[in-house]
Amino acid sequence: MKFWLALSHTATEHVVPLARRAEAAGFEGVSLADHMFVPEEVESKYLYSPDGSPPFEKTVDHADVWALVSAMATATETLRFTLSTYILPLHDVFDSARGAATASVLSQGRMHISVGVGWMKEEFDIIGVEWKSRGRRMDEMIEVMRKLWCEGPAEHHGEFYDFPPIHMNPAPRTPIPILIGGSSPPALRRSARLGDGWIGHGHTPDETVVLLDEMARLRAEAGRGDAPFECIAPLVTPPDAGDYARLTQKGLDAVISFPPSVMLGNWNSTLEEELAFIDDYAENVIRPFGDIGA
Repeated sequence: MKFWLALSHTATEHVVPLARRAEAAGFEGVSLADHMFVPEEVESKYLYSPDGSPPFEKTVDHADVWALVSAMATATETLRFTLSTYILPLHDVFDSARGAATASVLSQGRMHISVGVGWMKEEFDIIGVEWKSRGRRMDEMIEVMRKLWCEGPAEHHGEFYDFPPIHMNPAPRTPIPILIGGSSPPALRRSARLGDGWIGHGHTPDETVVLLDEMARLRAEAGRGDAPFECIAPLVTPPDAGDYARLTQKGLDAVISFPPSVMLGNWNSTLEEELAFIDDYAENVIRPFGDIGA
């Protein structure tokens, strides 16, 4: 089993030293979350909490994800990076493609991008981006970005984007895998149809087995059952060898630890406390369970 560390909502100045420590501790990679901002008043309900409340306080950092990935990439050698998740239809497709390509080059291909349609309607409304079409728009954005990441001129003529041949450089040296985030039926169908993988948002092992089985069924139905596919998910239960072995057999490649500040129960945790959490996680989880499914 491989282990990822979420650094979502972490203090910006903590991210690089935490990434260095995570690499030294044996983590496979780190993940970041994406929001432009948090409105003072939010009526939208977060899909993955019992009461619909967001998984963060309004005052936590939401730094630019491409700047963070690039900074971590230049400070590490083997650590991988992802976004969990990047709210793709909230952003401009050209800025997103260029930011991801730049981060991929700086990380020497040690990253993928995990995208989702978003849940906070207020964020879309304030920026002036249409909410209702975000699913269809994201599907087309995935197609557009894959074109922009290829060598040579790219052009596209679709429902939302229409442009003549253009050159966008730097192009990624290797393809950037696109994982789809979310556990709703539309997200699972999109993963099976368009994604290079799937990333979850926190479930029990039994719930994760059901999701992995459904993913396998949908991929086979889409004729993509044999294509490379990476599955990553956080679990809401304590580490367990039996759970890891069962989930590995079902196709789970890695689990994600929730952010140190969340696990410590303190959004204002110090860097020293967060570094100590990484060391403790390595000692009690990665070393005992890291060879399961290997």
